[in-house]
Amino acid sequence: MNASSPNVPLTLQRTIAESFSAHEVDQWQVVQSLWSEYGKIYRVCFTGHSHPNVIVKHVRPPEQACQPRGWNTDRSHQRKLRSYEVEVNWYRDWQRQFPSACPMADCLHASHCDSELVLVLEDLDAAGYGMRHSSLPIQKVHEVLDWLAAFHAASINATPTGLWPVGTYWHLETRPDELAAMPTNHPLRLHAAAINNRLNQCPYPTIVHGDAKVANFCFGPERHQIAAVDFQYVGGGCGMKDVAYFLGSCLTESQCERYEETLLDAYFASLKRAVKQRHAGPSHQPDQVDCEELEHHYRAMYPLAWADFNRFLIGWCPDHPKLHRYSQRLALEAISTLG
Repeated sequence: MNASSPNVPLTLQRTIAESFSAHEVDQWQVVQSLWSEYGKIYRVCFTGHSHPNVIVKHVRPPEQACQPRGWNTDRSHQRKLRSYEVEVNWYRDWQRQFPSACPMADCLHASHCDSELVLVLEDLDAAGYGMRHSSLPIQKVHEVLDWLAAFHAASINATPTGLWPVGTYWHLETRPDELAAMPTNHPLRLHAAAINNRLNQCPYPTIVHGDAKVANFCFGPERHQIAAVDFQYVGGGCGMKDVAYFLGSCLTESQCERYEETLLDAYFASLKRAVKQRHAGPSHQPDQVDCEELEHHYRAMYPLAWADFNRFLIGWCPDHPKLHRYSQRLALEAISTLG
């Protein structure tokens, strides 16, 4: 007999019972609520399943949104709904195309009915990735950059079919409200379109994770034991957007300043190795991607990637702690390159 929970919607319980009909549900555990109360993430414990624990992401938009910072608009609502559709497309159509060097959870089930969506994913805690961090020692930063390099190398020049045409949750075309909230004479508002265009026109576009903050990486006890979650804003774009956003999520201002050159060098060394491995062999021509040219173009995008995210933050939360002197310096550097 399957265990039920009065706190779990009956429609969700029925979906899981039907999808895993040969297995008994022992327990439902709430892991966390989704952003703006758009649903919940559960851990479901089974008897007799090859995955005794699974993660269930249940999207069920509230009748009235409760956005933590007050951005309750129809545009915001539609963007969230689209993000969950993209995540389903990612797991269904894209995940298995990526190499073992960038682990992520296996998708065991996906269904979509009206405005409700259910994703059943491998439990990364049970798979050995049970550690989470809000900041990282520099060695671990290197390891996540290796993950990002492998991820980007696997999809250079790919067309992001079914994903966001331009990835990242702060992309300019999806954030006109935040742009309008900026001071009218702010340099990043005045140059927002130019920065966006430069990033979008960067040669060697790839698939970006789109929300590559440290909180979306799961760690194991061994070196390079890292897996990523949360693919709602995955899409096309320059890989530097992931790199800049990740570094800003796990390093202090002084660490960003101190380790910038070392960390960028490490990322590009890893990216070039991954590209050569990916594009060598009978089905690929090694010269399809000029690694030196790739690095040249991507390095130039680093301050622009910082500036692009700063533009979003200034409109969304102008007193955000990530708007520090290092990020402001890079924004000014980015603007100076626009001509």
